[in-house]
Amino acid sequence: MTGDAAPTIGLGTRERIIAAAAAQTTAHGWASVTMGGLAKAAGVSRQTVYNEIGGKSDLAQALVFAELARFLTEVEEAFDAHPDDLVAAVRAAAYGVLELAARNELLRSVVSATHGADTELLPLLTTNAESLLGMAKAAVASRIEPYGIPFADYQQAAGIDVIVRVVLSHVMQPSGTPAETADNIAWIASQVLRA
Repeated sequence: MTGDAAPTIGLGTRERIIAAAAAQTTAHGWASVTMGGLAKAAGVSRQTVYNEIGGKSDLAQALVFAELARFLTEVEEAFDAHPDDLVAAVRAAAYGVLELAARNELLRSVVSATHGADTELLPLLTTNAESLLGMAKAAVASRIEPYGIPFADYQQAAGIDVIVRVVLSHVMQPSGTPAETADNIAWIASQVLRA
């Protein structure tokens, strides 16, 4: 996605506004996003933007959660593809998330924002990320349950926490290819999620 335009065919009003915000952030940075500009790009009134989204901080949160939903779809698909092999499911989920992160222009533009840039997005992904982390851990926990891991709930939660935090760390600051990192995360899963 580049430029101010975003594909909007088949999207509802809220989704069109969020898509326009993603396109503008990718092209020009978060500081350049205005409610008036979003209204024009989404083909709605400025008041509609406020009614659908709220203020700019609400827009930042909506934008981050929309991206999170895309990443969680990768997790769901990976677990669906490996219903009998937990480690393979974790590897596929990590690989899918890391591949998506590597080609996600919005994420790259947020993470590479210059130090001190006027952005509310990076803190949502890093220091104020508790809700994102909680949603990611809950998604993984719900998918791990059918594998019958022979651990107490608190032990299973600790293993999931480690894996999710490692994946998110590599999303924000990769240290290898998605395949290499997914292999390493699969090894961690084999140690902390299997008896």
